[in-house]
Amino acid sequence: MAGTVLGIFPPHCESTGTLSVPSTTTAFLPTIQSIEGSAAAANTIRQSSSLSLKKRGEGYGPPLDNISQTVGNTPLVKISDRIAPPGRTIYAKCEFFNPLSSVKDRLALSIIEAAEEDGSLKPGMTVVEATSGNTGIAVAMMCAQRGYPCVITMAEPFSVERRKLMRMLGAKVIVTPKAGKGTGMVEKAKELAEKHGWFLCHQFETDANWKFHYETTGPEICNDLKGMKFDYWVTGYGTGGTFHGAGKYIKENSPGTKIILAEPGAANLIGSGISTERNDDGSPASSHPAFNPHPIQGWTPDFIPLVLEKGLDQSIQDEMVDIPDGAAVQMAQALAKNEGILTGISGGATMWAAVETAKNAPEGSVLVAMLPDTGERYLSTPLFASIEADMNEEELEIARSTPNFILEPSGE
Repeated sequence: MAGTVLGIFPPHCESTGTLSVPSTTTAFLPTIQSIEGSAAAANTIRQSSSLSLKKRGEGYGPPLDNISQTVGNTPLVKISDRIAPPGRTIYAKCEFFNPLSSVKDRLALSIIEAAEEDGSLKPGMTVVEATSGNTGIAVAMMCAQRGYPCVITMAEPFSVERRKLMRMLGAKVIVTPKAGKGTGMVEKAKELAEKHGWFLCHQFETDANWKFHYETTGPEICNDLKGMKFDYWVTGYGTGGTFHGAGKYIKENSPGTKIILAEPGAANLIGSGISTERNDDGSPASSHPAFNPHPIQGWTPDFIPLVLEKGLDQSIQDEMVDIPDGAAVQMAQALAKNEGILTGISGGATMWAAVETAKNAPEGSVLVAMLPDTGERYLSTPLFASIEADMNEEELEIARSTPNFILEPSGE
């Protein structure tokens, strides 16, 4: 697609037969020199690593024209044996390295560019879309960069920080009632587009969604694992674009790789075997009867998206995994505390599915799990419900261990 060349194949990418990681990765890696307090220890770790890293300070490459060119080329990061089962290797595809910190940056770029190319999006038009948050943030980014007014519809239960981020990017956010679920926000976006002549993104229906993942996400994974084993790829679904596009590419180029698709046990839409009723444009005509509310924001709306259905029709998936209640939050917290990887509830769900798959996989298996976004997008959700802002007793004890600058709790 026009305008995406630098975002897909930037000049700093290398093909060495080992993992190729963009230079931006090094800016976010933990300071290895702190391990054992010496640079020598860091050098040992670097030399023993299978990663092919650019030297810090070498730079990203030539300056870019705009923020959209930073979309894609996100790194694979190995998960330690504190989480990965013994004898199995799990890599996380860290989509929070995209400019607005989620996999949906890919979708927004693709939809906007495809619409510009076919003439359905003209200069000055307002862009409208329904979203649980990440797509809206990404669409707002693209609209800000290209000068389009942006209106987002979002159901009431989704985190308030997402609304604030979209408004920070210049978008208008229309919050729809909780009772309407995902179909309600979709219908509201459709109504607004028809009433005002706005461009509707149709993220759940457009082929531009999955095709961009076919052109970028799938090739990135296969290229970074070139010459290595690649036994399982694990993902969940929101629109189904990542699953459909990257999954299709992986199946064609690494046919021995099994594709694992996960969904919440509380919202077992695919597992129910019941189809979604559709309008003429492919959008959902009603809420799916198997849907129940679940905490994995961005995953599994109350309908089976058309983009997902088209992927399912090709039998891209080899296995389905149901995520039990609480597992996604627990795994996301474990990734933060054990790996220094701050991902959201959907990332925790995908990693839980990957770990469970790895437990039953042959020894020596290599798995890749998608981490769709950052944990910072979930501050007001169950992911952070157990994380206190004030000092706990253990922290107070540390504070009191020296005599000065002690902030005692109010009331004492």
